[in-house]
Amino acid sequence: MSGNACSPLREPLVLGGKKLGDITQDVCGSIEGKPSTLWWFGFLLALTVAGIGAATMGYQIYTGIGTWGLNKTVGWAFDITNFVFWVGIGHAGTLISAILCLFRQKWRTSVNRSAEAMTIFAVICAAIFPFIHMGRPWFGAFWALPYPNFRGPLWVNFRSPLLWDVFAISTYFTISLVFWFIGLIPDNATVRDRAKHWLRRAFYGTVSLGWDGSVKKWNHYETAYLIFAGLSTPLVVSVHTIVSMDFATSVIPGWHTTIFPPYFVIGAIFSGFAMVQTLLLVARKTMRLESYITVNHLEVMAKIILLTGSLVGLAYGTEFFIAWYSGSQYEQFAFINRATGPFSWAYWIMVSCNVLSPQVLWFRALRRNPVVLFIMSIFVNIGMWFERFVIIVTSLHRDFLPSSWSYYTPTWVEAVTFIGTFGIFFTCFFLFIRLLPAIAFGEVKGVMKWGQPKGHSHDAGHSHAHGEVKHA
Repeated sequence: MSGNACSPLREPLVLGGKKLGDITQDVCGSIEGKPSTLWWFGFLLALTVAGIGAATMGYQIYTGIGTWGLNKTVGWAFDITNFVFWVGIGHAGTLISAILCLFRQKWRTSVNRSAEAMTIFAVICAAIFPFIHMGRPWFGAFWALPYPNFRGPLWVNFRSPLLWDVFAISTYFTISLVFWFIGLIPDNATVRDRAKHWLRRAFYGTVSLGWDGSVKKWNHYETAYLIFAGLSTPLVVSVHTIVSMDFATSVIPGWHTTIFPPYFVIGAIFSGFAMVQTLLLVARKTMRLESYITVNHLEVMAKIILLTGSLVGLAYGTEFFIAWYSGSQYEQFAFINRATGPFSWAYWIMVSCNVLSPQVLWFRALRRNPVVLFIMSIFVNIGMWFERFVIIVTSLHRDFLPSSWSYYTPTWVEAVTFIGTFGIFFTCFFLFIRLLPAIAFGEVKGVMKWGQPKGHSHDAGHSHAHGEVKHA
């Protein structure tokens, strides 16, 4: 019996009969050589979009948020929609890194590094919108700290869910950043030892923190990694729960509901996994990482997307049932208005993308088809953005008084700002895959024999043919 779990029924996590040196060479080769033409094209395109978005943000800060399409009835729209959308995108990274680590899910080793990086960049994009929404963000420091005034020290309102957001998301960002950095240390040390230019040696030597691969340091590393995994796990649930309380603690029909915390958490995992899949499908093709990010990895993520998408569909139905069961005409109208009112087009886009499109994943052949998965992941991200838009705008544009009913149309400033955040996100991601190991090859080496037949390299086919396989 061997410690390596090998079985003809279990698909290998690493394909191609790789050796330890091959893994290091494949992953490090992508950051040691010159950038490809495709990388330059994607990076410059993302940087251009980010620059346009940054210029638009500067314009609206200089001019004021009157550049938005808000009115007296719809006081929240694109800004809070985009904020919740980006926070949700960041959820899958911590789930893959922390929860799946604690559950000893070995398939995570090829995808966790990119997912963690995605979390960091998504939270940065999310933070842009509250910053802009301040109107005069240069006064933000005074709002965060008590300052002298005629009534004594004036503190922020600790009973406001908006302030809970500040604490929850800043904690989430800090823990995720440290967790991501700790995981990079051994791999950065390997890149440092391979570096030929003094500048690369200095950079990777700094970010590897003097790592020498000793048993003592590995013990400390694994202990710290598990501790941060344990700290990060409750954050996966708590962060989007607190974000949902921005709405659930209000008295607005369509918002005042106890289903929001689990509904938002499941939706965040749903959209986060879809974005991870979008990024990995592109990365595995452009960086030639098909041996590490296998079709089996894509299928496992597709199953999670199918599960969470089905739960999101259940939440949609539950909302209508509770509105009917409550007997409140305001609640009933809020949901009927979503499906049949002026924004019904947005509601049905949401349902089509989030509930109907993942149903193709019931079929194994489609779960293992990268083209189908890429298209479906794009649909899910579109649908999850519309979910936030529908929840926020349709609950506001028709309130208790018909005389105050209104409509909301975003301006070009809001649209370009949102597109600009995608530019920032992808600019950061392109820099990440160029400067740092996109795959945690130190962890991949520990699971490379998982599911491999006996005679793990050149003898693999011969041994498998004779039924000589090792079992866990």
